[in-house]
Amino acid sequence: MQLKWFIYGTAALFLLGACAESSKQEGEKEGVETVLPDSPPEVTIAELKSQTFHHELVSNGKVTASNFVDLNFRSSTERIAQIFVKNGDHVAAGQKLAVLDTYTLQNRVAQAESSLNQANLELKDVLIGQGYNPDKMSAVPAEVMKLAQVKSGYDRSKQELELAKFELQHATLTAPMSGVVANLFTKTHNQPTTEPFCRIINNSAMEVEFTVLESELSLVKRGDQVDIVPYAMPENTAKGTISEINPLVDENGMVKVKANVAGSTGLFDGMNVRISVKRDVPGQLVVPKTAIVLRSGRQVLFTLKDGMAQWKYVTTGLENMTEYTVTGDDLQEGMQVITTGNVNLAHETKVKVVQE
Repeated sequence: MQLKWFIYGTAALFLLGACAESSKQEGEKEGVETVLPDSPPEVTIAELKSQTFHHELVSNGKVTASNFVDLNFRSSTERIAQIFVKNGDHVAAGQKLAVLDTYTLQNRVAQAESSLNQANLELKDVLIGQGYNPDKMSAVPAEVMKLAQVKSGYDRSKQELELAKFELQHATLTAPMSGVVANLFTKTHNQPTTEPFCRIINNSAMEVEFTVLESELSLVKRGDQVDIVPYAMPENTAKGTISEINPLVDENGMVKVKANVAGSTGLFDGMNVRISVKRDVPGQLVVPKTAIVLRSGRQVLFTLKDGMAQWKYVTTGLENMTEYTVTGDDLQEGMQVITTGNVNLAHETKVKVVQE
């Protein structure tokens, strides 16, 4: 009896295992059928044409003022009485910027005038002593007059008066040109230092400095137009013209280029900007950047032939924001190039075109 029940139990376990294995195989088959696509991958294509390529060379640059001047007071002994401007102010040529306390300077002028008057009297006494009429200076010989001026101290007194007037005149600091005030850090009632009091920047004459690769020199020339976009204010785009190309390649293979900025653009001296140099290059085979993929570290594009993707090695050349120029032994004008849906393609994969 026990043997009979043992046989029945073994048979039941065998049947249960067989059913489980059958269910597992059906589940795996269903999963594979779910992963594998039933239709070929969808792609878009474009015709390969020889056309004018709108090349865009992008570089980083810095804005500099092409015309600026650092100003300071000639006298460092007097305190600053008033400052009429602040950083960022626009000033006109000749406008007053600051003035020193002129009390001592005015006294020096008065003393120098008194000394000159005294020297003038002594000069007349010297001329009278030599038999000349001091009221007729024009009749005195030049050599006699020169010796008399030295002996009386007239020349020295005259020079001291001119210097005193000069220092009084320059106690008022004025703008030598129109521009914007920068680097003004001194406060009133302080004495001027050896550092410049301020800088006047002609912000209507700015320029940008940037670098290009040695291999890109053929793509830039004097007179080319550039777009200038500040990183801090990307909405404030300015225009410029290349004015200088330094004929020297540095140790990093870079060449320095300068461009003049057109008009007053609100750019600041020292501002970091992105430079875009645009040029049209005719007779190029051009493809969208999405058409290029990498296979084993090499650049590849796929063309369409008889409904299948054809693998072709290419070399990209110039580029802009959206396109490359390409060269390759098997490339011909008129070929249908796959532009999207090509990431996972293999050679001679059957594809479905969804848009031309």
